[in-house]
Amino acid sequence: MQNTVKTFRHINTLEGYSYLLLLFIAMPLKYIFGFALAVKIVGMLHGVLFIALLILLVLASQKAKWGAKQSAIFFIASLIPFATFITSTKIKTYE
Repeated sequence: MQNTVKTFRHINTLEGYSYLLLLFIAMPLKYIFGFALAVKIVGMLHGVLFIALLILLVLASQKAKWGAKQSAIFFIASLIPFATFITSTKIKTYE
């Protein structure tokens, strides 16, 4: 159980960073400077990490026996900038 939850926490953090890179670096590069390649690269990385996060969320919630409410909180946090860093401390309590 610990390994799955720990891996989920790490991917949760990485996905949070990739989301911030996409929103605050890649998108301004595209829309202000016309550098669309930044969004393609960072967007692909973020997409892969987001899918990994969803898969690990399901696995970690089964292993740690999280209820639907707790799993929903972790999912919703992945959609809000900076929220994954807040939930990371909560996830650590389940390790």
